[in-house]
Amino acid sequence: MRAAHIIKINRISGAERHLLVLLKGLREASIDAHLIMLVEKDRPMDTMMQAAQQRGIPIQRLLIRRDYDLTLLWRLQRTLRLLAPEIVHTHLIHADLFGCFSAKIAGTSTLISSRHNNDAFRHHPLWQRSSPLLWRITHGGIAISDAIKKFVVDTEGADESKIKVVHYGLEHCWASDEALDAARHSLRAALHLQPDALLLGMVCRLVEQKGIPYALEAFQNIRTRFPKAHLVIAGAGELGGQLQRLSNALGLSERVHWLGWRSDADELIAAFDILLMPSLWEGFGLVLLEAMARRVPVIASRVSAIPEVVCDGETGILVPPRDGSALTEAMTHLLNDRALRRHMGLLGAARLEERFNVRQMVAGTIAVYENQQR
Repeated sequence: MRAAHIIKINRISGAERHLLVLLKGLREASIDAHLIMLVEKDRPMDTMMQAAQQRGIPIQRLLIRRDYDLTLLWRLQRTLRLLAPEIVHTHLIHADLFGCFSAKIAGTSTLISSRHNNDAFRHHPLWQRSSPLLWRITHGGIAISDAIKKFVVDTEGADESKIKVVHYGLEHCWASDEALDAARHSLRAALHLQPDALLLGMVCRLVEQKGIPYALEAFQNIRTRFPKAHLVIAGAGELGGQLQRLSNALGLSERVHWLGWRSDADELIAAFDILLMPSLWEGFGLVLLEAMARRVPVIASRVSAIPEVVCDGETGILVPPRDGSALTEAMTHLLNDRALRRHMGLLGAARLEERFNVRQMVAGTIAVYENQQR
């Protein structure tokens, strides 16, 4: 069985990292999985090309000149005719729009669409008029969480029977204590901090969704009580300058470290004492699995899919969104208790192995394919 996955890529973040793991797993399970990425002229995404090739994933790219590039329909359907997949599997909005219609033109027998998020734009009247049509011509859908499935049914008008939940899975190799200690020492040395510095960390895009102002507010509240605590924020985004100005205005310039976009997110997370994720909404949050893999407890918002991943009081602490006071309390609780941090980290790693492994993700995806091929 050949499956062509289509996605528009501007950066390698959650959905893109997920695809690298999923397609490698599908190919190992004898699914001839290919990746077609739509790229902008000034962002050719050579890093994604290299990452796919390193994993043995056949990949090609097509230029998308604008959000509504009608010439892409012709070029994409021609690519699909040459590749001749039995299944076209789309990811994110541009692939959904262009991939669905191109697959129809090319005569592909089965069309699958994955939903990775519940972004606010999907409430837009134009999208709400378009999405029921797309779901009528789509044979099956995958939601990465129960929360996303509910959103797709309620907001996009999808037939509930078409949507199956397949959680993200992560390649997990149990990190030794020595490896974790090395990561902790390396980051603290790079930031010119003492070896016993306490690091709360975020790895995310610098956008409204991630709730970063609430993390800054909470950190300001605990900075005096915990003089060894520092906040590390790795990522880039449209609010970067504004957030750094806010941090400085709160008097945090020496305690908050802005690392920009990093390709070594896993190494950074291994060095954290606590991962923060005060998101306002979240389709899944792959970074949560990356923290669990490195035995790092989590403080996150109780929104969207996060409660499906983080067990409140066991693998981390969940708080209401937009609540700096609750974040302050959670930070204080975990920073005060090293044994509890370690216990939660161990429980998180066990939960990852049991519930969010690559084997289950690949098997769930193949089950969707086979159900549509019958």
